[in-house]
Amino acid sequence: MKLGVIDYIDCAHFIPGHDKCGQLHGHTYKVEVVIEGENRSGMIIDFSELKKSIKEGLSHFDHKMLNDLIEYPSVENICEAVKERLAECIPFPFTLRIWEGEGKWVEM
Repeated sequence: MKLGVIDYIDCAHFIPGHDKCGQLHGHTYKVEVVIEGENRSGMIIDFSELKKSIKEGLSHFDHKMLNDLIEYPSVENICEAVKERLAECIPFPFTLRIWEGEGKWVEM
């Protein structure tokens, strides 16, 4: 069974050497986390517990300059870094999708 939560982080970054994105700018990233687990006692996990774990992991990135955390902060590399951080907080297998603005996303 799958269970999902959506949250948001606001970050600044620039892409070194990129014509358009090489200038400092920011995004509100939509972060979708979908866990997989078994419904053993009426639920996989309480939504409030899952949301708390996600907030904990995302706090490392929220309102931060991503270039200080990720050498080349493309959305692909951001997704990898966020997935690694969330894996420390979420005790289930999960899929992560990060939206960079409207209509652009990466999933792993």
